[in-house]
Amino acid sequence: MAKIIFPVFKTKVKGLAKTFDLNNPKERGEYFKLKVGAEIKKLKAYFAEGHTFIAYLLGKKNSGKGTYAKMFAEAVDPSKIEHFSIGDMVRGIDQELKDKNKKKGLIEFLEKNYRGRFSNQKIIALLEKRSTAAPLLPTELILALVKREIAKKKKKTIFLDGFPRDMDQINFTLFFRDLVGYRDDPDVFVLINVPEKVIDERMKYRRVCPRCQTSRNLKLLPTSKISYDAKRKEFHLICDNPQCQGAKLVKKEGDEKGTKPIRARLLKDEELIQQAASLYGIPKVFLRNSIPQSLASTSVDDYEITPEYSYQWDGKKVQVKEKSWTVSDDEGIPSYSLLAAPVVVSLLKQMVKVLGL
Repeated sequence: MAKIIFPVFKTKVKGLAKTFDLNNPKERGEYFKLKVGAEIKKLKAYFAEGHTFIAYLLGKKNSGKGTYAKMFAEAVDPSKIEHFSIGDMVRGIDQELKDKNKKKGLIEFLEKNYRGRFSNQKIIALLEKRSTAAPLLPTELILALVKREIAKKKKKTIFLDGFPRDMDQINFTLFFRDLVGYRDDPDVFVLINVPEKVIDERMKYRRVCPRCQTSRNLKLLPTSKISYDAKRKEFHLICDNPQCQGAKLVKKEGDEKGTKPIRARLLKDEELIQQAASLYGIPKVFLRNSIPQSLASTSVDDYEITPEYSYQWDGKKVQVKEKSWTVSDDEGIPSYSLLAAPVVVSLLKQMVKVLGL
């Protein structure tokens, strides 16, 4: 993504020696209050006055879009902000189609509201046969379904995840707020730069609880308990949720291949980000997940850098070792990956400027 300049954002506060565990919600709240307390106060006042905005999250697959949106809401006011995932919406439609009454209601809605090049019968067939390998659903259908979902909810600030997904959808974003009834809302592109190496490692080492579906990472975000299988010489994460009764987190099929199977998707995502960055008339926020090693000491605190974990079995228990995770960014520059919280600090500060608060 060399054509777009994602500036390095400083979160380091001079003279501040306090550290925070950014995986702990309570400490993370204190961290946000210290680093961006003034900005959070302005945003709270903005929402209290009844204002909202729409943000389009544009980043490669597994770049952390949902994490950043949800943490932004956590820092400001979860009751006023919603992460709206197109993927989650469509998966919800999949479940509706399995219920006779809900399917009937969906068909009636489409008969009244869908306008496009396919018949209702064809649209339902597309939805029922949908798969991750199939072509994207028609844009006109996505817009109708989004409007339907938004109409069910109280008006909130929306972080939209998954739209646009193709080049022909980029221009629709310029009129999206009108189409879904947010006519006077400010809107903004949130462009996210994550090195492909980071995405690759997130996928290869991802582990998921088979019971509660909590996702963690053997290398980058372990659980509090680690077990060792001496026969297979493998380390396993144990779910922290007491209701899962010590369940071992498992690999998702295909994750061991990393980014190779989604290469085409990543290239398309990059093209979309480039196109969005070139558009006039809509403000942009630039977020970067990594920071060059040469700038890290003056820009961020050590606890804001993503740690890398390794494990050793001493014959009695698992020994956990931790160090700063070093990666090469997409231009080959030795860099550190950042935890989500400092990226959200950048998001909060930039959003206040975009909104003119």
